[in-house]
Amino acid sequence: MAAVGLTFVWRLLRSGPRPGLCGAGGREPGAAPRRAIGHGRVAVELDSSAGVAVMKMENLPVNSLSLDFLTEFLISLEKLENDRGCRGVILTSGAPKIFSAGLDIMEMYGKSAEHYAEFWKAVQEMWLRLYQSNMVTIAAINGSSPAGGCLMAMSCDYRIMAENPKYSIGLNETQLGIVAPFWFKDTLVNTIGNRATERSLELGLLYSPPEAHKIGLVDQLVPEEKIQSTAAAVMSQWLAIPDHARQITKSMMRKPTVDRLLAHRESDIQNFVSFITKDSIQKSLQMYMEMLKQRRG
Repeated sequence: MAAVGLTFVWRLLRSGPRPGLCGAGGREPGAAPRRAIGHGRVAVELDSSAGVAVMKMENLPVNSLSLDFLTEFLISLEKLENDRGCRGVILTSGAPKIFSAGLDIMEMYGKSAEHYAEFWKAVQEMWLRLYQSNMVTIAAINGSSPAGGCLMAMSCDYRIMAENPKYSIGLNETQLGIVAPFWFKDTLVNTIGNRATERSLELGLLYSPPEAHKIGLVDQLVPEEKIQSTAAAVMSQWLAIPDHARQITKSMMRKPTVDRLLAHRESDIQNFVSFITKDSIQKSLQMYMEMLKQRRG
């Protein structure tokens, strides 16, 4: 999955919790309504007056989903979830031209089986937390989003993509002989329907913004310079709905998909470890990384 994302990104590039993130007390008297919190690979800015946070992925150069990044992401998301004054999150990228390249290939090569299991559990946890978040989640997709990056975007309640012909989005795993996990597939089915998912996964398709909008993979296209303002406007519409009614409805729609992974979580981890530790897969990953080094050199 990471290899698929990084192959695409190469082509594109060539042409612990910290205090004060989102405390339960909310905005302190006299404090500015916006608070910027540097968190390494994930920057969070909370607008206390609006109850909306912006999570900006800054795991440069391509926001690959490494174990360290996923850990920081989960810490930040949990803090926002625990803040009663934070009702919505806009997820976006601080990297040029890329939303997220997907899973980090370095987490899947030359490591122990225990490391692979820990990494895959973190990927599962990212999806579980984001997909069933009680907050309104909006993906402001300001760059390409292949493979795991597409999964991240699909996990949000609403997706806005920059209308740039150089950007694309999709689960393109099969292009490198990899099968997307069942919960990737389930998320895509819930987003674009069974037949479109079947075609998309079998062919490993990456969609241009207009194509992604046409099949429902993204909800709205806007000029890149308007993506953040549009996300804020859409967030206001979603926050106008009483939280309890929206949250119960969201759970009703998504719980069966979540429960399926929870029921098979350990076997899914074992399947991933079994796959990634195969000599043939490790050799392919090694050859791929050597190819990238040669190109960069």
